Amino acid sequence: MSSLKTLVFFATPPHECSYLEDREATTMFVDPRANVDKRLYSQLTALGFRRSGSHYYRPHCEHCNACVPVRLNVRDFSQNRSQRRVWKRNDDLNFNLVPARFSERYYSLYARYIEERHSDGDMYPPSREQFASFLVEGATESVFLEMLKGDELIGLGVIDILDDGLSAIYTVFAPGEDSRSLGTLAVLWQVEEARRRNLPHVYLGYWIRNCRKMSYKTRFRPIEGLIDGRWQTLADA
Repeated sequence: MSSLKTLVFFATPPHECSYLEDREATTMFVDPRANVDKRLYSQLTALGFRRSGSHYYRPHCEHCNACVPVRLNVRDFSQNRSQRRVWKRNDDLNFNLVPARFSERYYSLYARYIEERHSDGDMYPPSREQFASFLVEGATESVFLEMLKGDELIGLGVIDILDDGLSAIYTVFAPGEDSRSLGTLAVLWQVEEARRRNLPHVYLGYWIRNCRKMSYKTRFRPIEGLIDGRWQTLADA
């Protein structure tokens, strides 16, 4: 079994940054041959790593530290007025936690989401292979959060269960359901699930101050960022 002391890391050559214009990025990956169990994955997440399929990575840019790993402290978090409205607006939905797996039902929702919301990104066009490699493969303890309106699947959250919290990997939702704010709802639901499990954190990936697509993360307060190797409240986020 691998450990932090025995892990080998690799860095990619500089490539175009996906979030900031006119920037180059470098990504550090854990050796894909490493045997990463739940304990090691939890340790890596606390150090700012994320999972994408079978790969564990974090930004490693020489002249930029714009990507800040962020998480919510479940004990201190409380919904603001807008988030309470989102919670109440969706009280007609049902939620199921199921093991992460491929199904045509899940893929259909994923494909519609990518085609509608991310047709200008590197995940377009969607494919079944992409869905499986991104959201199913490599998971150590992962679940899908089904958001159901009657029998209709209108949202799907991908969640990893860690020793010290939940990691929000990805959320997709049906076109036409924007008014429900299902991305926000998925985070709020995960906070409540973490409380139910007595887990202290919900990890939300990376936040970049000047990236509009990530601005929603700082609407959850208080939020903590990993800066200079220490988790601290982002008071001015």
